[in-house]
Amino acid sequence: MIKIEQLNGVTLAYLGDAVYEVYIREHLLETGKTKVNELQYMSKQFVSAKAQASLINLMIEEDILSDQEVRIYKNGRNAKKYTKAKNTDVVTYHMSTGFEAVMGYLDITGDKKRLEELINYCIKKVEAGETNAK
Repeated sequence: MIKIEQLNGVTLAYLGDAVYEVYIREHLLETGKTKVNELQYMSKQFVSAKAQASLINLMIEEDILSDQEVRIYKNGRNAKKYTKAKNTDVVTYHMSTGFEAVMGYLDITGDKKRLEELINYCIKKVEAGETNAK
């Protein structure tokens, strides 16, 4: 049994990155697209560090995160990272790590309903063009 209190923000982000990506991939497959290159291109609008940073900003601005989710986000954002940002600035990278930590936290605590609620929110925002991610 995994003890949530033993997991830091980066560890939660490690899980959250995979969980969020699977949901997004499944969503994209539901569009009927089958060419992997096209799917990969489309997924960047959802899973890039820039997209995730933009989405977490919207969540905070619209006050849709619980106090605990905000704490998890900040822990992930502020955690010491041993990897470097690729294709983005450090601030964006840190924000996306916080975003992923929230997703990992919701998954590992078994709150699938809330996880899906936030992911559906993200999908709607990206598809409505409300993020600055491309």
